Amino acid sequence: MEVIGKVKIIGEVQTFGANGFRKRDVVVTTDDQYPQMISVEFHQDKTDLLNNYKVGQDVKISINLRGREWINPQGEAKYFNSIVGWRIENLGQSAAPSNLPPVDQFEPASKVSDDEPDDLPF
Repeated sequence: MEVIGKVKIIGEVQTFGANGFRKRDVVVTTDDQYPQMISVEFHQDKTDLLNNYKVGQDVKISINLRGREWINPQGEAKYFNSIVGWRIENLGQSAAPSNLPPVDQFEPASKVSDDEPDDLPF
């Protein structure tokens, strides 16, 4: 499943318990007729995926829905759902990797003359 929208909030990494469970939330506003604010959790090493994103960016987040049951002290069952992200993609114009030089800085390939032998195996 996927959630597509604009980043509204990127939370800080939270650490829980003795085992160091890490969680980070991002809120995305959908572009529906009635926009929805969807909170998506990223867990453990996936929290680092949010480091390269900023508020206002258009993104697509791949998600899993999770549900669990909790029995309260009165013996009543309560149910909780969470939306857990496992991948995030930038949908904006600047989706190209920033570690590549601009296209105009590439050297053009030299032309092979007809005098040179073609030593390619195919």
